[in-house]
Amino acid sequence: MPTTSSLTCDSPGAFDRRTHHAPLGVDIVRQEKSPARLPGDATPDAAHRLLAREDGEYLFVGLRGAGSGGRPAGPAGPGPAGLWLAPGDVCFYDVRRAPALAFGGPFRATVFVVPVELLDLTEHDVRRIVRTPVARASRLGALLSPLLSDLARAAAEARPPLGESLARNAVNVLSTLAAEQLGRAAPAAPGPTGAQPPVLARILEYVELHLPEPDLCPEGIARAHHISVRYLHKLFQDEGSTVGRWILRRRLEECRRDLARHGRGSRTIAAVAGRWGFLSATHFSRVFRTAYGMSPREWRDAAAPVPRSAPH
Repeated sequence: MPTTSSLTCDSPGAFDRRTHHAPLGVDIVRQEKSPARLPGDATPDAAHRLLAREDGEYLFVGLRGAGSGGRPAGPAGPGPAGLWLAPGDVCFYDVRRAPALAFGGPFRATVFVVPVELLDLTEHDVRRIVRTPVARASRLGALLSPLLSDLARAAAEARPPLGESLARNAVNVLSTLAAEQLGRAAPAAPGPTGAQPPVLARILEYVELHLPEPDLCPEGIARAHHISVRYLHKLFQDEGSTVGRWILRRRLEECRRDLARHGRGSRTIAAVAGRWGFLSATHFSRVFRTAYGMSPREWRDAAAPVPRSAPH
């Protein structure tokens, strides 16, 4: 089971390596001050550089445990000219060859260090995926980059059971991003309308925009994209999911975020559920507990900040 550990830094130059790391877990590292390097197993290679276009938050995914050990064979990333990044871009890298940072101004870094087994990546996949970041300006990046940032912040601040659940969700998002970069996010063969892989990204974007609508359904999604319901189901089947499960998972994720963000003093649990398309509060509570192992009320209370004791 993935676990999280939030690393702190006692100087702006490097991440603090004294924090406990779960051997097979997911480490989530957030740094508000500009670090000199990313978490890795060796001194950064000057020929493997990441460069910033402007100040802001940058998201990195360190891949741990690729292959049988040792350094990757051949180039694993950008050449001497380096790879330019914009704020919000998600950049994968191999922790055995962590890239050097060449950022001209202050920036914030969020890093997920993930075992490649959790993302189902091979050595060849790792060598391909580190060459091209997921752009914040892309359809998938625009949807998932802010979500990853929110997950990292919430996981770092949450109590252990909640943090572990948030880490699992981060892994799911990163797996989607990795599959998209490797060209596995859509079926290999075109569907009956001749649609190519970008149709899946458009469908996911459509689902995001219409999540609050209770009548969001496969028939309406297929009609909006001029494809058959059968082909729509095939797209999601190739991703190991169904349309209904995807919609339910995204609605639950948004409800979870709202409950954690607003706490007890704002919307009721029923109002949060209704905002994201759940018509029945009882049904919402049941599927929420199934997904996260606790009731919506327990989740909200666990995510609430612990009140500070008054000074003596």
